[in-house]
Amino acid sequence: MIEPVDYFKCLADETRLRCIVLLHGEGELCVCELTQALALSQPKISRHLAYLRQAGLLTDSRKGQWVYYRVNSELTSWLVSLLDETIKALNESAIYQQDVFRLKEMIDRPNSGQCCE
Repeated sequence: MIEPVDYFKCLADETRLRCIVLLHGEGELCVCELTQALALSQPKISRHLAYLRQAGLLTDSRKGQWVYYRVNSELTSWLVSLLDETIKALNESAIYQQDVFRLKEMIDRPNSGQCCE
């Protein structure tokens, strides 16, 4: 179980917070989708995802050669409530709206069979 102070440390970083917001909204994303949406390098995104996974906030699964991430479905109720309220507040922010826009504009998403190639 993640301790409250560790949760806040994880989400104190803007990149990790942006990842959580997108994952919460989309359900599941691969690294290439997050790279596109956040307009950041793959190594940077992967490093932050690993940090979030190690803290217990995310889970991952491998599908073929790709790794997909999602918000951990076993988070405690207080954490889910806090995360939900944080995301509601951030969804109105321009930077988060741009992230969603870039993700939606991505042509070669995983379902197209061309992602991450």
